[in-house]
Amino acid sequence: MWKYIIKRILLSILILLCVTFVIYTLLRCLPSSFVESMAVTLSQAPGAKSYEEWLAQLNASYGLDIGIIPGYIRWLSQFVRGEFGDSWRYVMPVVDKFKEVIGVSLVMGGISFVLELVIAIPLGIMAATRQYSKTDYVITAGALIGISLPPFFFATLLKLIFASGLGWFDLYGLVGRDYAQLSPMGQFWDMASHLVLPIATLVITSIGSLMRYTRTNMLEVLNADYIRTARAKGLPEKKVIYRHAFRNTLIPLVTIIGGSLPGLFSGALITETLFSIPGIGFTSYEAMTRGDIPFAMFYLTFIAVLTLAGNLIADILYAAVDPRVRIS
Repeated sequence: MWKYIIKRILLSILILLCVTFVIYTLLRCLPSSFVESMAVTLSQAPGAKSYEEWLAQLNASYGLDIGIIPGYIRWLSQFVRGEFGDSWRYVMPVVDKFKEVIGVSLVMGGISFVLELVIAIPLGIMAATRQYSKTDYVITAGALIGISLPPFFFATLLKLIFASGLGWFDLYGLVGRDYAQLSPMGQFWDMASHLVLPIATLVITSIGSLMRYTRTNMLEVLNADYIRTARAKGLPEKKVIYRHAFRNTLIPLVTIIGGSLPGLFSGALITETLFSIPGIGFTSYEAMTRGDIPFAMFYLTFIAVLTLAGNLIADILYAAVDPRVRIS
C-alpha cells in the first residue's frame, strides 16, 4: 500500500507540473492583460509617458518581459520556496487575499455538500427499492429538474419567492445594513440568514445527479445474484438493503465524493455572483478577467492539488469500503 501511495504521489507531482505549465501559458495568452489596461490608464494622465513606454516599463516590473518558459521556471522556483507574490488586482499578498475570501466559500461548500449527501443518497436508495412506484417517479422527476435547470434559474426563483415575495431574506450581500450594531450572536445569525438562499441553490442544483447515480447503482446491485440469495435465506429486507446492497453501492459513490473535494474550496462562481457573496469563486473570476496572474496561478494550482489528492483518497477508500479491492 505504501509503495502504491508513494508511486501515486510522484505521478501526481508530474501531473501537477504539466497542469501548472498549461495554466501559466493560458494566463499569459489571455486577451485581458492587467499590464495593458494599467498602461492605458497611466498614459492618459496629463504629461504622462506614451502607452508603449508605460507598457515596456510595466512588463519589466511585473516580469512579463521574458518568454513563457523562462517565466514559468521563475514562477515555479518562487512557488516551491513558498513565495506566492502579491495580487495585481487586489494589491495585497496572494495568501492574505485567499485567506480573506476562502472562509465563506468553505462554509457554503461544506454545508451544501453535507446536505447533498444526507438528502440525495437516501432518496436514491428509496427510489431504487420502490422502482416504478409513485415515489420513484416523483424522486426521478425532481432529480431531472435539478439536473436540467441552471443555478441562476433557481437563485432567481428563490429570491423572487423568499426575498421579494415573503421578505424573509435579503436579496444580496453577506451581511445586513445594521450588522455593525448587532451583538456577536446577532451578527452570526445575520450572516447565517444571508447564506440560506445561496446554500439552498447549491443543494438543489447538485442533489439531482447524485440521486440518479445512487438509484442506478443501487438497482444494479439489487439485481445481483447474492442479493437474491440473501433474500432467499430469509434475511430482513432492511438488512439486505443497507448491509449487503448499500455497501457495494458505496464503491462508485466514493469516486464522486472524492472528486467533490475541490468543490469545497473552489467556491460557486455563479451563485456567489448572483447573491453578491465575496467568496473565492467570485474573487478568482475577477482576478482572471483582470489578468491577475499571481492570484490566478495560486488559486488554480491549489484546486489542481486538491483534485489530485481527492482522486488518491478515493482510490485508498475503495479498500476500506470493499475488502475485495486490493492493489494486486
